Amino acid sequence: MTYNFQGKQILVLEDDALLAMDMEDFLSDLGVSVVGPVSHIEAALEKINEAELDGAVIDLNLRGELSFPVIDELKAASIPFVICSGYAEIPGLRAQLGELTVISKPCDFGSLPDILAREFSPVG
Repeated sequence: MTYNFQGKQILVLEDDALLAMDMEDFLSDLGVSVVGPVSHIEAALEKINEAELDGAVIDLNLRGELSFPVIDELKAASIPFVICSGYAEIPGLRAQLGELTVISKPCDFGSLPDILAREFSPVG
């Protein structure tokens, strides 16, 4: 699937500084204008309300705080997103995530562009 990442604004919510830098570098190499990265729910919510986002890549567990408020805000704003998390396959959490796209950590950067293109492309 082809998707033009050039100039797209994608929020990165990640509390691990090294992983956040890796994701930022990866997305920047695709031509993305990275919003953040941010490491707290409050900062992510501010960015959702301030920026014209084309998508988001979010961590699920931020130092013990789950990012469901961010997920809810992204859904309400019709902003596509993927969850990149090492915790998302825990049965109780997986059930709460339903059909949302979840990428296991560490992220496979080889397949990530196709996953993001599928999730961020306009439907229909």
